Amino acid sequence: MSVSHAQLKAFHAVAQHGSFTRAAERLFLTQPAISDQVRKLEERFGVLLFHRNKRSVRLTDLGERLLLITQRMFTCEAEAHDLLQDSRALQTGTLVLAVDAPVHVLPQIARFCDRYPGIRVKIETGNTDESLLRLFNYQADLALLGRDVDDERLLCLPLRNDPMVAFVSLQHPWASRGSISLADLDDTPLVLREVGSVTRQTLEEEMQQAGLRIRPAIQVEGREAAREAVVVGIGVGVVSAAEFGADARVCALPIVDCKRRLTETLVCLREQSSRRVVATFLEMVRESLADQ
Repeated sequence: MSVSHAQLKAFHAVAQHGSFTRAAERLFLTQPAISDQVRKLEERFGVLLFHRNKRSVRLTDLGERLLLITQRMFTCEAEAHDLLQDSRALQTGTLVLAVDAPVHVLPQIARFCDRYPGIRVKIETGNTDESLLRLFNYQADLALLGRDVDDERLLCLPLRNDPMVAFVSLQHPWASRGSISLADLDDTPLVLREVGSVTRQTLEEEMQQAGLRIRPAIQVEGREAAREAVVVGIGVGVVSAAEFGADARVCALPIVDCKRRLTETLVCLREQSSRRVVATFLEMVRESLADQ
């Protein structure tokens, strides 16, 4: 009993986007057409691939297992497409990057877009764990990680390492100081990133090693939310020096006795490293590192 490619493609799109409507938009089909393809696939094999209700679509256990297969299947299909497109010199295609901090690769992305304007570049932001998960789920071509990852499935390209800095609002008592020590952070209200953030994990490890107490004032999702919480005076924030940026509402305070540094590493799956769009972007990054 053969499996319909169109039915698998419809299933894969719904599974990826969590919606029949969004899947239809991505495939340039109508929502009833997508629903019909998935229904026929389920009826053909007498299985249930999605739990459906009026507000959401959720994969069954069997659907989760099928998604792992279709991810590999359509990745191979994309590789075949890329191979056949080589002669067109990257005139069309997509490149998806899952990143913890876009600032570290924006110059290279700008150069890539300038050189290959036909390639559509998409940036998905999240912490290191989320970015790595997108990569392993074939939802991204490359991932930028805030920590070193020892995994033989990955091809890794270290970009940089930087110290952590604290930052406070201009109204904070520390705003006039030139630096602080870890002891200053002991039992001080802190604006902490979500669990899974490498910045948070590194700070917690450093404080624990020094025998100091972490006092969360608030937990937020993402760097921008952390910055806004600091601006309004909720607490002290901590960030990589490279990601502090320019914001007249806050001031950075080097942590003089903080030994740990925050790394940024660009990674891809080894099995996809030969795809032309991935290999070209990696080569462009290597060139920029050599010029530094």
